[in-house]
Amino acid sequence: MAIVHSVRLLAIGSLLTSSFAKPIEPRLGNGGDDDTPLPLVIWHGLGDTYQADGMHQVGELAEKINPGTFVYPIRMDEDAARDRYSSFVGNLTEHVAKACADIAAHPILSTAPAIDALGFSQGGQFLRAYVERCNKPPVRSLITFGSQHNGISAFRDCAPTDWICRMAMAVLKADAWSSMVQSRLVPAQYYRNPDEYEQYLEHSNFLADINNEREEKNEQYKKNMVKLENFVMYMFEDDTTVIPKETAWFGEVNGTESTPLRARKMYSEDWIGLRELDRKGGLKFRKAPGDHMQLSEELLTEAFGDFYGPLNLRPGRSEPRPGPGGDDDL
Repeated sequence: MAIVHSVRLLAIGSLLTSSFAKPIEPRLGNGGDDDTPLPLVIWHGLGDTYQADGMHQVGELAEKINPGTFVYPIRMDEDAARDRYSSFVGNLTEHVAKACADIAAHPILSTAPAIDALGFSQGGQFLRAYVERCNKPPVRSLITFGSQHNGISAFRDCAPTDWICRMAMAVLKADAWSSMVQSRLVPAQYYRNPDEYEQYLEHSNFLADINNEREEKNEQYKKNMVKLENFVMYMFEDDTTVIPKETAWFGEVNGTESTPLRARKMYSEDWIGLRELDRKGGLKFRKAPGDHMQLSEELLTEAFGDFYGPLNLRPGRSEPRPGPGGDDDL
């Protein structure tokens, strides 16, 4: 099973002309009657690229569900091959800073009263870092699919012909905690093995910081997170790529023992505002059928319809329909 986290859409048919290149007039304002959807930023996963067909299909579907949506796929380089390379190699502190700067400088995104955000796999925790570290413009709803919010405890094998992935994994397995690896290889920066927790706290370049796990907490991270209207976390029920799969819900797994978020210290002490967000109804736990990043049009349509769209959603729009696999399972 490859570690590559590409978007795989199931049953996506012919959609609209790509909204990525579609020029729109920015009509976003602060008026309560404006029905223009908020812009949507998307961050792809490991081994993917902002120009991939799956990313285009997602953007087209977002525009179909909420006509007029401006979609901006986050990229580390305008060249697709270099953007893919950056999903494996690079310093995540620099990656997030670049995303913050690019969004803040964008002529449409920067003038919006707020934006919505969609993170696929590792792109989910990167967008959460955007919320915590800059959040200008602020994110209204953040949806993540199969993201490693509590890190990964193991690295999976790569496809035989994916040499970028294979070289990166070889270095990671040799020494995930060296300063070189922690500053250069992306998956290492959200590696979190409970058996090596002290090493993780000392050396982690990214995840230990955005999860506020060290003794000194960054209070701004919490302040920014609780400003979210919705933080929707999808976990794939049969995920065999991300270990453990419960990381998508901030679950802690140590051997055979699994501790859900609401039973963890990071929740009870509210290190990044998840408890406060939960108490106001903004924290959503959702399940997605299938393996990692096996997304259906039906699932995305429901998510986009429930949480994205105009700034002032219709009453009840942001409260998804109850169903199996929701918060009641926690």
